[in-house]
Amino acid sequence: MSPDDERARGTGGSEHLEEHAGGEIQERRGRVNLWLGIVYLVLFLWALYYLFAYWGGLGPGLDY
Repeated sequence: MSPDDERARGTGGSEHLEEHAGGEIQERRGRVNLWLGIVYLVLFLWALYYLFAYWGGLGPGLDY
């Protein structure tokens, strides 16, 4: 029996998978990967920089 078959039956490992959209999306409980946490942090810091660096004015071409 392959690992995919075991997961589909719910007998393989300690993971509990939930399927949505006919199996197109799989959801499981667990921790967020380290690289994804770093990406979230970098995007948040970039958003703060952008907010303070470019805040103000009416936009390009609208300054009278």
